[in-house]
Amino acid sequence: MRSRKTAVSIIGLGYVGLCTAATFASRGIKIIGIDVDRKRVEQLQKGEAPIYEPKLDGLLKTAVKKGLFQASDDISLVSSSGVIFLTVGTPSQGDGSIDLTFIKNATDSLGKSLRQHDDYHVVVVKSTVVPGTTNNVVKPSLEDSSRKKIGTELGLCANPEFLREGTAIEDALHPDKIVIGSNDKKSTKELTKLYRRFYGSRLSPLFTMSPEAAELVKYASNAFLATKVSFINTIANIAERTSGVDVGVIADAIGSDPRIGKLFLKAGPGYGGSCFHKDLQALMNYSQRRGYDPLLLRATEEINENQAMRVVEIAEELLGSLLEKRVSVLGLAFKRDTDDIREAASLRVIEKLKQRGAQVVAYDPMAMPNTKAKLGDSIDYAKNILGAIKGTDCAVIMTEWDAIRKLKAKDFKEYMRSPNVVDARKVYDPKGFREIRYAAVGLGPLVPDCE
Repeated sequence: MRSRKTAVSIIGLGYVGLCTAATFASRGIKIIGIDVDRKRVEQLQKGEAPIYEPKLDGLLKTAVKKGLFQASDDISLVSSSGVIFLTVGTPSQGDGSIDLTFIKNATDSLGKSLRQHDDYHVVVVKSTVVPGTTNNVVKPSLEDSSRKKIGTELGLCANPEFLREGTAIEDALHPDKIVIGSNDKKSTKELTKLYRRFYGSRLSPLFTMSPEAAELVKYASNAFLATKVSFINTIANIAERTSGVDVGVIADAIGSDPRIGKLFLKAGPGYGGSCFHKDLQALMNYSQRRGYDPLLLRATEEINENQAMRVVEIAEELLGSLLEKRVSVLGLAFKRDTDDIREAASLRVIEKLKQRGAQVVAYDPMAMPNTKAKLGDSIDYAKNILGAIKGTDCAVIMTEWDAIRKLKAKDFKEYMRSPNVVDARKVYDPKGFREIRYAAVGLGPLVPDCE
């Protein structure tokens, strides 16, 4: 069967799909993007990114202008592509397992669209799915709907993504690895050929394995990173109870050991975002259904959930009581350089502040619309950062935005009713905050020099 098509199709134009599309197009590869959301398609046809990610908007506009990116809700267009990526969502269900509805719908529609075409296509599962999904769900669905045999008439690979929100474009352009899982050499060869075309001599280390192994690599990666976050937060809680200890110094020292590494050793309010929590829940559910209780993963999640409470406890230690106190939450996105508030620690902190009777006013330079859509009128929103701290009794730093980093102790002292700062991200140097009451995760509270 022929496979000479140079275009690439991407089904599912969410975060992963769009970043993948934009980076491929930036290297001159024609992209056909498919999504069932007509409103999103129309927005993309104008070159407008529906999400915030550094560099995405510019790459998308350029791709549309050059005719390298075509967005549509017509899945039949994918027949002109040699490689077809599935990047649809796999949301969590109540028991922690992933919902494969979007995967099943996409593969069924895709198979039907390829039924009348003799050309060889490689279908690539880039969505995050538990081990066995590619072989036990995607494969039979594709074979049934396309009436073609996987391995001879159709190719099939699992190819997980490792993009980080806020640096996704750079991650896609310069990955540290490429993982391909397949049961046949031809599928692997065709997908590898695409990546060689994309990266040229800069091709990252490429790992080939079974689809199940590739699927588990993604979960293992995120589970390990989440565990590092919960580990350093555990050490932070110990440091807070130990005289003369700053967890940042501890992290720098142990991180210098190449066996440990510095990344993900920054204490804070806990991890958030669309991946870590969802993926740990899915991996725990997968493990438990196979008779194994993953104690480490459960502890990682429990520590993360409790860390938000620790941030609120620090505020209580400064104020004595949060009842009827006005508290500003600075930063709502789960990390800087994104507007994503999914599973953000800020939401957990806000909930716990309200439970203790605090009045919350929030500010974020990018994530306000998403927060308002989720929390509505249950909290107040400030138009700017100084407005957020004006007249408040405590400021809780939740995201490392530059605008927040630039605040000085004198700003809090001038605008706040009672200058108390809880630095959950440790963005400030404690030495510069001795004129107000300041406390940080992993560091005991500082009493103002004037007291």
